[in-house]
Amino acid sequence: MSAPLTRRLLAEFVGTALLVCIVVGSGIAASQLSPGDPGLQLLQNSTTTVFGLAVLILVFGPVSGAHLNPVVSAVDWLLGRRAGTGLTGRDVIAYACAQTGGGIIGAVMANLMFDQTPLQLATHHRITGGHLIGEILATAGLIAVIFTLARTGRAALSAAAVAAWIGAAYWFTSSTSFANPAVTIGRVFSDTFAGIAPASAAGFIAAQLIGALTGLALVSVLYPGTASAADVVTPHRAAH
Repeated sequence: MSAPLTRRLLAEFVGTALLVCIVVGSGIAASQLSPGDPGLQLLQNSTTTVFGLAVLILVFGPVSGAHLNPVVSAVDWLLGRRAGTGLTGRDVIAYACAQTGGGIIGAVMANLMFDQTPLQLATHHRITGGHLIGEILATAGLIAVIFTLARTGRAALSAAAVAAWIGAAYWFTSSTSFANPAVTIGRVFSDTFAGIAPASAAGFIAAQLIGALTGLALVSVLYPGTASAADVVTPHRAAH
């Protein structure tokens, strides 16, 4: 990531705003298109998020890394400290601010698109022990996927792999896989299908931080060194 910090922050702000807009907007559309059918609503919401997230990673990845998630940025800093790679501590704070601001704007954009009150506070309480376990697992898996690919020279697969993990975690976790503090905060500001009450958001974010540390520990144990792209045998190279 050689782009100036201002460009990277713009990419993180816009990318996270669009991500939350996709999540909240598709949730509102699903509730209008399929009233009374939560299973179909979740299918519509998760499918849209999978496609949208993959595209956002492809668009913003070359500029900022397309973290779109404060815990991804924090783990990038933690893993790169010894080698002097990745984000600096200052960058992490700046990224988190841009991501969180973008998340809030994304929710407001979605509300406006569907002719709702622009700034709302969600009343959807989601906090249970099962939901917190789900957030720990979803976030740990997300971190493991991202940094395993980075450490094994397969970062080009990130768009498909990250989107696939989030799509799967929508369905196999009870929390429907927020796995992102900035997205969680953004979703507080839309009292719709995808919203989350402020009291529940705090617990979700705490679980996401625990999940990020768990994923970090797993990556550090399984892949203690950073593999270069030249060390990875791709199918094309193997054929020759």
